[in-house]
Amino acid sequence: MDRTAEIGANLKAVEARIAAACQAAGRGRAEVTLVAVTKTYPAEDVRILAGLGVRDVGENRDQEAAVKARECAGLPLRWHFVGQLQTNKVRSVVAYADVIHSVDRPRLAEAISREAVRAGREVTCLLQVALDDDPGRGGVRPADLPALADAVAAAGGLVLGGVMAVAPLGEEPGKAFARLAEISRSVRERHPGAAMVSAGMSGDLSEAVACGATHVRIGTALLGRRKPFVR
Repeated sequence: MDRTAEIGANLKAVEARIAAACQAAGRGRAEVTLVAVTKTYPAEDVRILAGLGVRDVGENRDQEAAVKARECAGLPLRWHFVGQLQTNKVRSVVAYADVIHSVDRPRLAEAISREAVRAGREVTCLLQVALDDDPGRGGVRPADLPALADAVAAAGGLVLGGVMAVAPLGEEPGKAFARLAEISRSVRERHPGAAMVSAGMSGDLSEAVACGATHVRIGTALLGRRKPFVR
């Protein structure tokens, strides 16, 4: 099986899983966006995905993402930066990312805003929430979320898109994503437009969709097990 056929078969299987999860949750398939996470895979795989109709692509390392974004500049893609973001990488990331899923501190939001304004771009920001209340793996504590949401909503060049989270290790994903759904509701009380909920990966997308995820970040189920990092 060639790579296009392989990815096509995987995409069909993932789409079936998302459709089944939406049906079980009483949701329409159009309510959930598939973000194909292509970290460690070459630009050619991105081109294959684009040819198969995928429009949202996620990356988590700037040194890899920036190169791929340039190589795929002519494709009709929306680029999502889904990894932890250091302030010294913000200028590079803002040059190609349409959505940043990992905003978790005011200093980072300020840096993104500054670069977005400088570049004349508008960047959608999702607030990464530490569902285990431990920001060590990335994420803002729920108690600190309202202030961060207000700061992002008020910042130039930024759109407060909503929230993002990763299910904590060792916890049932459904319970974690149910908490994220409540957190999302609380954010929307003050910021009604912040309706995006980025949650769920290859192993727990069904639970995420059941709890209201609007974006699922799928890598392994689409492209296979990770390869060594492409430098």
